[in-house]
Amino acid sequence: MTQQISALPTAAFVPLDELDEISGVLGAIHYTDGASDPDVSPGHLRLDLHMAREPAEGFAEVWTTDRPVETGESGGIGYAHDGEHLICGGRVPPSGNYAEATRAAYTTMLELMESLGYQRCARMWNFVNDINADNADGLEVYRDFCLGRAEAFEARNFSDTSVPAATGIGSLGGGISFYVLASRSNTLTPIENSKQVSAYNYPKQYGPRPPKFARATHVSATEDRAAGQVYVSGTSSIRGHETLFAGDVEKQTLLALENIAHLIGPETAADHRIEQHSTLADLDTIKVYVRHREDIPAVRRICEEHFSPDAQVAYLNVDVCRADLSVELEGIVHAPRNEP
Repeated sequence: MTQQISALPTAAFVPLDELDEISGVLGAIHYTDGASDPDVSPGHLRLDLHMAREPAEGFAEVWTTDRPVETGESGGIGYAHDGEHLICGGRVPPSGNYAEATRAAYTTMLELMESLGYQRCARMWNFVNDINADNADGLEVYRDFCLGRAEAFEARNFSDTSVPAATGIGSLGGGISFYVLASRSNTLTPIENSKQVSAYNYPKQYGPRPPKFARATHVSATEDRAAGQVYVSGTSSIRGHETLFAGDVEKQTLLALENIAHLIGPETAADHRIEQHSTLADLDTIKVYVRHREDIPAVRRICEEHFSPDAQVAYLNVDVCRADLSVELEGIVHAPRNEP
């Protein structure tokens, strides 16, 4: 018999002026024109990210639950939880170097998750201002961040094969902001893409420590992993470990989509002993990060050819984790697709 654990939280994009109409909010992540520290005074986690160039471009990613929500703050980390699921977040202020502060902030967050009993970490998001610039010592800011993140994971005994899905993307200001989704008892399966080198195995040319994340995480509310949600990490035009089609945003978009299709498709599901498999038409709550604003129409056209017309898709004009990448995509598969 399949044992039901707990219903999974759901996410949706909501206009900022409609937030008061939403009930059961666990977390509201504001993609807006300024960054701020986490705030739990609304009765849920609120975290403002500087990801919009104009107020009118802003929106909130709202996570909801059908269970009572408790909130708190510890060591600069704001959190909200419902007894089964936790969302928490924080911010590292702008600095000339980020590794030490990132390690400290991540360690505080991971220790908090452990103390609250939410040790199954499914998804992380990281927003890094000036991501491709050099820090005070001449190391790229993203690589500086990756160093601190890796040290925090290792200090808390995360093996490479247990790290969660994640996005590491540019932002327009505010240092480094981050938030995390975790659970107490959901069944988690980290997923890798056979067409790509696992990020945690990247060679030294990408920095002193590789990015520590899984290509996706399958999260099931049942013990048999038959159905659930798939959190797809930020995905770009990379095969093996190398960037392809530098300077051609349309080809980069198509390859990123091809990578996602393979990641959530039947071959990869079988490789990871997951019964559920999906197509790009099942992807929802999609964020598309585009480096050059003038490229957004072309990227949008390609995405509309591949995604469901009912999918929520947000386009954000920010830098991407590698200087030779022009676009990155992420999303969530909410609905199972189990037919052969």
